[in-house]
Formats: sequence, structure tokens, C-alpha cells
Amino acid sequence: MRQYILADNQDLTRFALESLIRQDEDNVLHRAVDKAGLVQLLKEHENAVVLLDYTLFDFADVEQLLIVGERFALSQWILISDELTPAFIRRVVYSSHQFSIVFKDGPLRDVREALQAVVQHNRFISQRALEVIINHQQEEDERPSVLTSTEIEIVKAIAQGKSTKEIANERFSSIHTITTHRKNIFRKLGVNTAHEVIKYALRAGLVDSSEFYI
Repeated sequence: MRQYILADNQDLTRFALESLIRQDEDNVLHRAVDKAGLVQLLKEHENAVVLLDYTLFDFADVEQLLIVGERFALSQWILISDELTPAFIRRVVYSSHQFSIVFKDGPLRDVREALQAVVQHNRFISQRALEVIINHQQEEDERPSVLTSTEIEIVKAIAQGKSTKEIANERFSSIHTITTHRKNIFRKLGVNTAHEVIKYALRAGLVDSSEFYI
């Protein structure tokens, strides 16, 4: 017997998903109307499959969604929405294998394949979601560098494995100043780790790969 939590406030979509899930008489379906109700149901059914329209629910941001997923590590999620931003899709896909992604205006087979995948404890990323990630990455790669000369020098130091304190000492700057530069670099490049900063810089031709340890 598999537990499903349907978290979608759009009547037509909810009806269609309910019909698909109830095709197997052993499936048990619960409904959540907001984030608090969803969390409560997950407390009662920690290994449930959640079908969620993120854009219609009261999550503050993607980080909050990932925290809930991490809190209920046995749960699996199928995100079903009309539209998701490239940044959101990339963050979810690269952060956790709990989340599958399909679009409401995509083919019905995507939803069926996602449901089959989670039963086998796998995830399903629709072709459209994959294309969004690839196209977004290509746009990022082609975008001219917005780093200042100082920031590029700090990227080089990071690639050489130097700590914030070491960089500050070499540049006769405060740790606070270097930390601010690092935050600005991460923000401008849309990345979350130093490794991603270095990879981006190499792809953009900002640095010479022979100089660095990746």
C-alpha cells in the first residue's frame, strides 16, 4: 500500500491526478491545501509520494522546499507546475534526488513515467525540464564576464586553494572585505560553491586551466 499526498489547488489538475492514482486500488490518497497541512501529513506518512504544484503553494522559496524534503528524507516528490524558472529547476535537480519534475502542459506520459519512477525509488525529469537546464547553462556560458579585475584575482586565489584569511593577508585587506568579494562573485555568477566559481571562470576564459587545481 503506497501513500500519496496531493498538494495542488487547481481543480482540473487535481481531478486528473486523483484519477491516475486511484487506478491502483492499493494506493491511499491524502490531500493538503497548504504547507502546514502538507507537513502534518508527512509527519503521519513519512514515506509518502508528494505531488506538488510549487507555484500554487505557500512555500517562501526553493530553499524552504528543499528543507522540508530533507526533513522527510523518506518522502519522494513530483513537482507538477505550469511554469518553473530555470534557476529553480537547476537548484532542485542538483540538490536532491527526491524530486521529479514535470509540466502541466506536457504530455500525459510524463506524469505516468514520473509515477512509475518514484515507485521504484527513482526520479523522473521531463525532457522539457532538461532542455530548460541546458539552455540556461548555455546562456550563462555565453554571457560576458561581469567580474571586476579584483574579483577575477580573488577567483584565481580561490582556485589555488587559498583560504579567505590567506587571500586577505596577500592583498593587505580585511577578512570582511574578502568575504564580501566572495559573496559578490557567487551572486554575479549565480553559483553556490567555490568549485562552481572556478568551473564557470574556466568555461568563460577568465582564467587559464594550467594555473589551477580543480
